[in-house]
Amino acid sequence: MSHPSHTDQLSSLKRIEGQVRGIQRLIEEGKYCVDILNQVKAIRKAISTVEGKILEKHLRSCLKKTLTDSHQFDNKVEEIMRVIKR
Repeated sequence: MSHPSHTDQLSSLKRIEGQVRGIQRLIEEGKYCVDILNQVKAIRKAISTVEGKILEKHLRSCLKKTLTDSHQFDNKVEEIMRVIKR
């Protein structure tokens, strides 16, 4: 089975990577706790956005392909539920 490409998320992931380095810098410089927490919150939101976009693409592509086979569809739904419950 071919999988959809998620390269459109790379720029967001690179931005998140930069934000994480920024938090490390804030901590090394002994910055104010609330400033650090605000950056952590921004990263969590950004990761959640990436997660949502990948999940949507999965549902529209991978899951859609299984709609003609109820057993395969059920397996895909269970797979998604396991990921969501983590």
